[in-house]
Amino acid sequence: MRVSAIRFLFDEDCNGRIVRGVRRRHPTLNTVTVLEAGLSEATDDAVLEYASIENRVVISHDYNTMRAHAADRLQAGLPMAGLILVPQHVPLGKVIEELVLIAETTSGEEWHGQIVFLPL
Repeated sequence: MRVSAIRFLFDEDCNGRIVRGVRRRHPTLNTVTVLEAGLSEATDDAVLEYASIENRVVISHDYNTMRAHAADRLQAGLPMAGLILVPQHVPLGKVIEELVLIAETTSGEEWHGQIVFLPL
């Protein structure tokens, strides 16, 4: 089985300072925002479907609806590349540090079907 590098999709509600910080700390990490992917105002289901097709772990602050849609996807047996939920109250530096650590120490395959909450 081929191991692939993790790739992130930052949800529309994700703090832009997190995106910029991760990109600055790990410039070779393959990241895209929902806006850059042309998914502005897309439903959570559409975002999760796109992420699954593109093998991207979704990073989101949306604990309520995104988590529910991800759980529904898993229950229905649909593929999901992974979801990392980030509380708004966690310091930005901590979030950036943990996302970079995840990128440097895990593969994309390790996140399939996972719903994880930061901080780890």
